[in-house]
Amino acid sequence: MRATPDIAVVGGGLLGRCLAWRAARAGARVALYDASNPSGEGSAAWAAAGMIAPTAEGAEVDPQIVQMGRHSLGLWPQWLAELPLPVFYRDTGTLVVWHRGDAGEALRFERTLALQQACKEMPLVSRLQLGELEPALSPTFREALYLAGDAQVDNRGLLKTVAKALQEIGAECHWQTVVEDDALPAAGVVVDCRGMGARKDWSGLRGVRGEIARVHAPEIELQHMVRLLHPRFGVYVVPRADGQLAVGATSIESTDYSPISVRGVLELLSSAYSVLPGLAEARILEFDTQVRPALPDNLPAFHYDHTRKILRINGLYRHGFLLTPAVVEQALALLPGKSKAKSIPQWPCFQKTDSGIRGEGCLCLSS
Repeated sequence: MRATPDIAVVGGGLLGRCLAWRAARAGARVALYDASNPSGEGSAAWAAAGMIAPTAEGAEVDPQIVQMGRHSLGLWPQWLAELPLPVFYRDTGTLVVWHRGDAGEALRFERTLALQQACKEMPLVSRLQLGELEPALSPTFREALYLAGDAQVDNRGLLKTVAKALQEIGAECHWQTVVEDDALPAAGVVVDCRGMGARKDWSGLRGVRGEIARVHAPEIELQHMVRLLHPRFGVYVVPRADGQLAVGATSIESTDYSPISVRGVLELLSSAYSVLPGLAEARILEFDTQVRPALPDNLPAFHYDHTRKILRINGLYRHGFLLTPAVVEQALALLPGKSKAKSIPQWPCFQKTDSGIRGEGCLCLSS
């Protein structure tokens, strides 16, 4: 008979399995339950580009997301170094480009980042400099913005490797196990990381559908993430190992899990082709879709049920890789364990307000 775990994590997507792994490393007895398999194919993180780009996101998100993302950016290399196998990671930054007719989008982007102080330096790269940084871009674009420090990680490689780390550290992993809210496992505390699976238990949670393509283009050797500014059809291209590129991603207010639409295919590939004409000869490996959980203000939040000892974490929206280390660190400060970080930033979105409510129906914890 195994001892009752200190922590039972329900939901083994990116957030759930990372939280289980870090809690186990901190000395807690951990059990993880997930409806999918160790590869993480059923999670939103499986259909992601793995971008950790707080600066590039700064023009569109709450300043808290930028701050938490920068904190996560410092934690990811530490985490990756502690995994049993190497995972592809690159922190060469983002090149932001735009077509001549969309110069107004570039100006808006720059001004927004400056107002939010999301980026201290946004050097404008000339065509000659762009040719040195990314030869594949210089024939198409006269200039670009270079956002240093943004990073990316192989999303699927990370999910699989964290599952292996959980196995090696001795955590109980119950894969392909569906857990309902009325039949939670016994544990000192249950942490609900089910994302959209917790929709009926969290008022205000909504779905945001994302569509992404993976192509094989070994003749295009990108060293940086590339983001196209466009008023309607913006796109990012993220280089992967073995000549692969991730092209994404649409954001549609929907809980539709069906395959990618014709419109989604056309928007993604036509925008990507306008950035890299060499993609004409690329081979399409797959199209994928997922629904990402978001709260009304697009910020993550905690909800603690004191009576049942359930900590619910949700609302990472499309910022799973950007926010997971910061969210996990904050959650571990609230959970039983043998070691605690000495100093953890206090993010406003996790602090209790005077009314105890942030967003819609979300009771948040203060540390």
